[in-house]
Amino acid sequence: MPSILVVDDKDSMRTMLSQALSDEGYQVDAVEGGKKALDLARLKSYDLAITDLKMPEMDGLSVLSGLKEIDSDMTVIIMTAYGTVESAVEAMKQGAFDFITKPFDPDHLRVIIERALENRRLIAENSLLREELAQNLGFSEIIGQNEKMKEVSRLIQKVAGSDTSVLLQGESGTGKELFARAIHNLSPRRDKSYVAINCAAIPHELLENELFGSEKGAYTSSVARKMGKFEIAEGGTIFLDEIGDMDIALQAKLLRVLQQKTFERLGGTKVITVNVRVIAATNMDLNELIKKKQFREDLFYRLSVFPITIPPLRERPDDIHPLAEYFISKYCRDMKKPVKSLSKEAQTLLEKYHWPGNVRELENTIERAIILAEGKKITPDHLAIRLPSTGEIRLREGAGLKEIGAHAQMQAEKAAIVRILSQVRGNKRKCAEILKIDYTTLFDKIKKYGIESGQN
Repeated sequence: MPSILVVDDKDSMRTMLSQALSDEGYQVDAVEGGKKALDLARLKSYDLAITDLKMPEMDGLSVLSGLKEIDSDMTVIIMTAYGTVESAVEAMKQGAFDFITKPFDPDHLRVIIERALENRRLIAENSLLREELAQNLGFSEIIGQNEKMKEVSRLIQKVAGSDTSVLLQGESGTGKELFARAIHNLSPRRDKSYVAINCAAIPHELLENELFGSEKGAYTSSVARKMGKFEIAEGGTIFLDEIGDMDIALQAKLLRVLQQKTFERLGGTKVITVNVRVIAATNMDLNELIKKKQFREDLFYRLSVFPITIPPLRERPDDIHPLAEYFISKYCRDMKKPVKSLSKEAQTLLEKYHWPGNVRELENTIERAIILAEGKKITPDHLAIRLPSTGEIRLREGAGLKEIGAHAQMQAEKAAIVRILSQVRGNKRKCAEILKIDYTTLFDKIKKYGIESGQN
């Protein structure tokens, strides 16, 4: 509920405005002078101030200036019975949102207030969008023919319509932010703000300020009140990427927001209520962090009401080619180059590569290839990837048990296929019978593992 500060030395005007604005659903504080207004603004935060221009102790322009010092984002409307063009111009020069002359139609004031509050929200969102431009993750569509990806899409569609907290799990580069944005766009909150913040990219001591904002003087360089990301996301969705990197002390404050929908700004005492949906993401094993006392178990259960695991690219090889074609089209268009296609050898290399960096690595690989390729075809020479000389799938550094197990299984399968093929002198149908798999599965694995005929 937006809060409004009314400043006017006339009792009748303060009473009328207080009643009218309260009836519209606003929280209203009304004072008779500029000094009291500034004192109150230092203690409480307001979305909007309406001040008279002509007052005995401090005029409206001085009140405007003082409010802007306390909160540079404060939206101020000036009103006066002595309306002149010069006064209006001076008020606008000093940062007033609008100027209204007494007597005025209450409906006219209501429209101005609505525009002022919307303008304040847009300013905050535009500032946020400028930050996000440099962090664009690339593709704007979810592409996936693989059954695992289809299941992820089904889960997203089911949970999007609720306000349930969602925890997206998956390796770096799998596109967790893309899925978070998809949940927001499919939700009833789609017309409100979507705010994303990377908890690992901001030092622990500054993350609280980014999330919850701060009051003037909360720390050395704090010269004005700052809105946090939770306030900017009011009514919408906030995406907390790399939640596993959040300092455990700050986790307690986040837990309170999830439980009670309230928080205080850094250095402040006023309780702020927010209506925000939280989507979190991590590439860490939060259960392991809980065992190490690095992540709160109660916060984990609050965040993971609806967990969704995004599979790594190596587990959905049938999506590699469609994704590659999408990125080729995208970067040819962006670079104003003729559309190119993958050579057969390049396509085979993409399908055999392990993709430790997942979809993000594939996108970067294609972007580089578009820059290098001068002809119509993208060849292996244009791709900044290579397979190990043994043809084995390489484990990424810091691989988890699940990935190590999958790698070990691949190694064991390849060794078994090579051994049996050698025993049956390359008879694939006989090999399939001995291994108790169908012929098509054997053929796919021979192709996947790069097993050559007669290899032993």
